[in-house]
This record gives sequence, structure tokens and C-alpha cells, in this order.
Amino acid sequence: MTTIGITTTVPIEVLLAAGLRPRDLNNRFIAHPQRERLLAAAERDGFPLNCCAWIKGLYAICLEEGLERVLCVTTGDCSNTQMLMEVLRLRGVETIPFAFPEQPDPEAMAHALAGLARRLGATMAAAEEMRVRLAPVRALALELDRLAWQEGRASSAEAHSWLVATSDFNGDFERYQSELAAQIAKSQRRQPYPEDMLRLGYLGVPPIFAPELFSYLESLGARVVFHEVQRQFAMPPPAAPAEGRSLAHQYSRYTYPYSVFHRLGDILPQLRLRRLDGVLHYVQAFCHRGIADIIFRHALPAPILTLEGNADFHLDAHARTRLEAFLDLLRRRQRPGREALSPLAEPGV
Repeated sequence: MTTIGITTTVPIEVLLAAGLRPRDLNNRFIAHPQRERLLAAAERDGFPLNCCAWIKGLYAICLEEGLERVLCVTTGDCSNTQMLMEVLRLRGVETIPFAFPEQPDPEAMAHALAGLARRLGATMAAAEEMRVRLAPVRALALELDRLAWQEGRASSAEAHSWLVATSDFNGDFERYQSELAAQIAKSQRRQPYPEDMLRLGYLGVPPIFAPELFSYLESLGARVVFHEVQRQFAMPPPAAPAEGRSLAHQYSRYTYPYSVFHRLGDILPQLRLRRLDGVLHYVQAFCHRGIADIIFRHALPAPILTLEGNADFHLDAHARTRLEAFLDLLRRRQRPGREALSPLAEPGV
């Protein structure tokens, strides 16, 4: 299989149907042992200091690994991706644009998927077959998530890592499935985490200082039991069969590319279901998505701590102090019995 880079979660079924092996550049960059060197290389090539570290990392890891083709999401992800495409073209990399529809409309999504399939030489029939093959793999990722939030038998970092890997299944979905099944069997044999640990939600893109954030929180007696975007990468199934089971419906339910209010339609029920004591909202420096913090603070009936990161791959003393103070606040307001949060009217649009 020929490897193709991707800049975020994309309709991976179409790529697999075309005989391609997707490689999520974000995951490759953040796992690289010399991330600072990659950022420095991008800056030497002209990327400005006040550019998001993820964009610089995507560029540098693409060249580092010698990728010849990259599928770039131009609508529904990062506003800098368009210029990233231009620079990669300058470096001789073939870039293929993909735009999520502006609204989560299955008909518009079907049109976008068909166009991508034509560009890659795949058929939608083959892509739908891949959707069926990946369904049990995605279900395993969501089962690990359930073990983390409902039974307390998987750590916050494990849930994050396995969910975020569903963007490309680490380049081999069959191996991913086998390894995850073994991880689930191991987790099921564990003693659960203590019930008195604080329960946190995590909103926003995966943090640049993962997994340290999650392990540090657990050392302070708090667990992240809701990973918003990471869970969306795994494509949670529809609440009702009437919502449709097709690639077009699947990627219309995927909330990340769409408006904050669409994301809230997923976040609010999970906030109550998972009995969250508080919420962390991660924003990447220089990213337009950070403005969503205004809406989250208006709409969510739970305390929120906003964390910003950029090229700081580890939690600094200031971030640790803020996390400690936030957890102290949550403990002071914690109610006995962990009652469900009170209903909140949906925000007007």
C-alpha cells in the first residue's frame, strides 16, 4: 500500500478503498523524539514564530518522512492548512484538498465523498465496504472509552491514546484491532479507580502536552472521563437507526468540522451522562478555535478551566498551579452523591 499523509481525521474508508495507507501527521509529529528539532527546521524554512506549532510540525514531519502525497482538510479544521498546502507543493509534495461541507448535511457530504473517491481512484461501493469492516474496530475504541468513564478500569491517558489513534489506526487497522482487544482484556481485569476521584471533561483538539496532562491530573486525584474530539475520531454510532448508516451519515454526525453549537449537541448529553465535576478546554495558541471558549463558558453548566498550549510539550509550573487550583475549587463545590448536573436550556443560535 502507498502511504498518504493526512492533516486531521478524514474519511479514511475512502483512502483504504483506494489502496492507500493513511498516516496522521499530527500523531507522527507528537510521537517524534525530537519535536523541537522539527519545529526549528520549519522555522528555518520560513514559518513564523507566531504560527501554530501543529502546522509547523505537520510540515516538518512530512518532509522528514519523505511523503509524496498529503490529503489536507481545507474546510472544517485549521485555517492555516490552505497555506500549508501551498508550501508543501513548493517542496514537491502532491497535496489533495478535502472540504467538509459547511453544514452537517448527508447529501452534501455524499457529494464531497464521491469527489474524493474519484480523485483517489476508489469507488463509493468499496468505501462503504470499508465502513463495515472498520465498524467493529471503532466499536472496540468506544468500548475502551466506556471502560474508562463508566467502570474506571482504563486510565485517562489510555482512553486518549487509543481514541486519538482512530484517525489512522496507526497505519494498520487490523493490528490496531488486535492490540486494542488485548488492552481491553487487560483493563477488564483491573481494580477500578476510586469513586471519589474528580471526573473531568476535556474539550478541544488533543493537547500538545499529552499524555503528561492526563497522568498529572490522576496524580492529583482527578480523571478525564470525557475526551470530546478524540471520541469523535472514533465515530460514535447514531443514537437511533433512523439516522442512517452510511459514510455520508457517519461523517455528518462527526461534530468536529462543524459549528460550536453542533458540538454542544454532543457535549451537553455526555456532560450529564458521565457526571462531570468540571471541564478543561484546551486551546492551541494562534488558533481561531480558541474563540469558542466564549460560547462554552456561556453554554456549559460546569466550571471550566481554559488551558493554552503551543510549543510547550510539557506542563510548566504555571499550568500545574492552575490545574491544582481548579481541582481545589471543584472539591469545595462537590456535592454528595454525585448528582447529575441540572438541565440547561440549549443556547439560541
